[in-house]
Amino acid sequence: MNWKKAVSVLLVSAMALSITACGNGGNTTTSNADGAGKNEAAENGAAAGTESEGGTDGAAATGEKLVVWTLSNDLIDFGERYQEQTGVTVETVVIEPANYPTKVQTALLAGEKEPDIIVGEPKMLEDFYDAGFFEDLDQYGAQDYADQIVDYVWEVGQSEDGVQRAISYQITPAGIYYRRDIAKEVFGTDDPEEVGKLFADYPTILETADKLKNAGYRIFSSDAEMNVFSGDSAWVVDGTLNVSEARYEYMDLCVQLYQDGLTAYANQWSTPWYQAMAGEVPILTADIQNYADDSVDVWDAEAFEEATKDMMKTEVFAFGLPSWGVLTMRDNVKDTSGLWGVCSGPASGFDGGTYIGISSQSEKKDLAWDFVKFCTLNEETADWWIEFSQGDTVSLKSALEKHKDDANEIYGGEKLYQFWLEQAKTIDTSKVTRYDQAIGDAWGNAISAVKTGEKTKEEAVAEFYDKIESTYPDITVNRE
Repeated sequence: MNWKKAVSVLLVSAMALSITACGNGGNTTTSNADGAGKNEAAENGAAAGTESEGGTDGAAATGEKLVVWTLSNDLIDFGERYQEQTGVTVETVVIEPANYPTKVQTALLAGEKEPDIIVGEPKMLEDFYDAGFFEDLDQYGAQDYADQIVDYVWEVGQSEDGVQRAISYQITPAGIYYRRDIAKEVFGTDDPEEVGKLFADYPTILETADKLKNAGYRIFSSDAEMNVFSGDSAWVVDGTLNVSEARYEYMDLCVQLYQDGLTAYANQWSTPWYQAMAGEVPILTADIQNYADDSVDVWDAEAFEEATKDMMKTEVFAFGLPSWGVLTMRDNVKDTSGLWGVCSGPASGFDGGTYIGISSQSEKKDLAWDFVKFCTLNEETADWWIEFSQGDTVSLKSALEKHKDDANEIYGGEKLYQFWLEQAKTIDTSKVTRYDQAIGDAWGNAISAVKTGEKTKEEAVAEFYDKIESTYPDITVNRE
């Protein structure tokens, strides 16, 4: 293991602790081996199937055990299915994202033999690869499967030297989830192609927001919904900070959405943000959103309902989320199920994705590889996950092809797998760097300072440059 480079993972931990100021947070849970805290959908899971190619190929035997550390509840379900099919005990531990990098670093640098399986999101992976935390999968024949996974996912799973170290079971291109009934009422159509034109660029989005407000609706819950589309270029190019014009345009969009009262003033991942998926929500104040007014607890559903019962209500038109948003929506739409559609946004974007690999310290690498294949390269597993998750989008090309004509009734019968695969073709992985989370959070802080009037745009941008210079002395900062 490269001990010097391993220190860089501390940066990832610091990044994960930050919250994007334009309203981005996280919904985390911790689960132990018995599956406590698992996704509600697990209760409706399919029965175990038979062994097939791409995992469960005889490498496993009853009495063995794998320990999985992950950021997402999904691997609880994958682990249970693998256990049912192989007899291998799978202990899945779900760790909060803010703590995950530090826990992995501490365990592996100490030479701990468990976990056997570790994961990472794209923004974490570069540091993890450099630190030597992920085992080389090519020695197990990973390249034999290179053409079976969506291209960008395969690329993200490679370290800088081209070695395959992780594979994701899902693709995560971004889209806009919108209410079809509201679209018909206000714009006369709910067709995804036509609705996509309402989000073609930031000026058009503001026009769309004005029309919705005049009709009694709000375009978004939060003013951060377009963040998933804002990364038009890498934050760092050839060692130099790169603040593109599109970043400034995104700042201006957030500021105007906030200052013109075009949203419901609900921060992403808070109680009202989720509630807006199910229908009517109170229109909060700007001070509640930026926590200047703490009279309303937006993180406690019962307290929130009581504190806002007399406020003016609205319904929200759209959410900007990656393809895994179908899982978030699934668990929160309630009576609006069937009223949703999905369309493209103002740019290409993607976010997240659970990339699975083998811990370099594991003593069960062959068995761990079998588990990785089972989760990512097994068509039967992919078929099961599509049904079990009610719409998550897998990365296995053969499964996507098989399900390309599936109509998702929650989304008005749209063929979502076709849509997401087309969106995935536009993803440029060169835009992803180890600095994205921290620099993105610093830019979010600048946006918040401007939209709330705390600082002028010039002052906020200057402070942003100061922050990057002090945090990353290795990055060249050319002030404009």
